[in-house]
Amino acid sequence: MHETTARRLTGLAGIATAAALIVEVPLYFLYSGPPPDVNVLARLLTGIVALAGLIVFVTAFRELVKRVGPAHEWAGTLAFATGLVYATVTLVSSGLEAGAVIAADRAIDPTITVSGTYILYGSIGRVLLALFLASVGYALRRTHLLPAWTGRSAYVLAAVNLAFVPSLFFGNDPAHFYAANGWGTTALMGAVLSYWMLAVGISTYRSATRRVRAGAAVPQY
Repeated sequence: MHETTARRLTGLAGIATAAALIVEVPLYFLYSGPPPDVNVLARLLTGIVALAGLIVFVTAFRELVKRVGPAHEWAGTLAFATGLVYATVTLVSSGLEAGAVIAADRAIDPTITVSGTYILYGSIGRVLLALFLASVGYALRRTHLLPAWTGRSAYVLAAVNLAFVPSLFFGNDPAHFYAANGWGTTALMGAVLSYWMLAVGISTYRSATRRVRAGAAVPQY
């Protein structure tokens, strides 16, 4: 894959992932009690689309790092691996929630009822995202493929995610900020990730446009 193509694909995938996440997160706050099935299934479907975009993003990002800074390909590969594992774990969590909602004969709140997802969405997800963001930040800083703020912000978000790892010791009330399945541990971190992905996606796509305008060689297909 040519570098310009990799930049465009990475940027578009980042923007698509962010857009889906931005739509998904508010759906968790529409109801104070058990939400109707359509709400739960809609937000899970939106999340599945976001995770599909994330898989494309991490794959293209690895290719981009390999093209721009071959010496730091390992960091791109680490970002790819942790991003893929994060997507897989979250997809499993979504499947567990969807199955419980579909099988239930009444409205349930799967964020409470499906206890197996507590630390999948919470502590496990936070560790994986911290490692993903740290490796992305390292790759961005070392290869200089994007402005410096992208790498620095990735490090900051990695640290914030690590701060939520001990949340598994603080109960299972989603209304509590720091619970295992609390809104801070899960929804807030998802919202922060979405806007970071949007900014990085736009920056990456614009970097491809600047390369073309600067006269960088672009292959003909």
